[in-house]
Amino acid sequence: MGAILLSFMEPLRLWWLVLVPLIAGLYVVLSLRIIPGRRNQRLANILPMESKWKRHFAVTAALLSLTMLILAFARPQAYTQVPRERATIVLAIDVSRSMMAEDVSPDRFTAAKEAAKEFVDMLPPGFNLAVVSFAASASIISPPSTDRGAAKRAIDSLELAPSTAIGEAIVTSLKALELAPKDPDHPDDPAPGAIVLLSDGATNSGISSTTAAGRAKDAEVPVYTIAYGTPGGYVIQDGRRSPVPVDHSELAEIARRSGGKKFSAASRQDLSEVYEAIARQIGYVEEATEVTGRYAGISLLFAVVAALGVISLAARWP
Repeated sequence: MGAILLSFMEPLRLWWLVLVPLIAGLYVVLSLRIIPGRRNQRLANILPMESKWKRHFAVTAALLSLTMLILAFARPQAYTQVPRERATIVLAIDVSRSMMAEDVSPDRFTAAKEAAKEFVDMLPPGFNLAVVSFAASASIISPPSTDRGAAKRAIDSLELAPSTAIGEAIVTSLKALELAPKDPDHPDDPAPGAIVLLSDGATNSGISSTTAAGRAKDAEVPVYTIAYGTPGGYVIQDGRRSPVPVDHSELAEIARRSGGKKFSAASRQDLSEVYEAIARQIGYVEEATEVTGRYAGISLLFAVVAALGVISLAARWP
């Protein structure tokens, strides 16, 4: 999701990390000067050649300990995904006749309904879910509710109809969000809302989809669009084969204008994966937690290792 994995509450303190390469460079310079010979024969007798790796190991552990200590000093924060307590999601499903295309097995419409019911189960229990269907017009077939059974029954009841009115679907979805139950503890605070819109075609009826996307943006409701189907999709109408390719550009523009994200699904498996990704994005929020103690603990571990290395070297001295 492009999430930030780590940040620092005191980033200026990271300048202390400059000490690490400086100390490492000083150690390398001093090590190069300690070459066994006449001048250093006594030192070579005190520190045999086989203990060289122990010295390097101890210094490396000490530098790692210093690095972790400086990172802890900068007060690091880790970001984890925490489930939202409440939100309202509107699932808008295209029921235009182009959904009869069989480029998605067994056909777009059947696969879309099955995947939509799986999506219902992916949402956190406290989320309200509404279902909107659209063809030449749009309608709310299941108002916002935590009743997952009602949402699935609404999805099962979907029937195909002519034309595609994506703009009307967005406007109707915004109306559905207004029907969401209020939080009894915070009745004046609207729950976060989002629209998940699946379509395989382009708008040919009703309000412009870009105008509707602008309204969603004004209402701070992102629209997550799913371009569903393949370029080679077709339906048979009046004995003739009619192509029904997916219009990716319109759905991408809707997502961009509303502040959502556009996805593509060319198979039943793709659609399930897209719904899973959307459920993660809208069902969870990133929360920062200070993890200074974690880095201090790692620093302590490396310090113990460095100390053991020094003790091992000292034990060989006469």
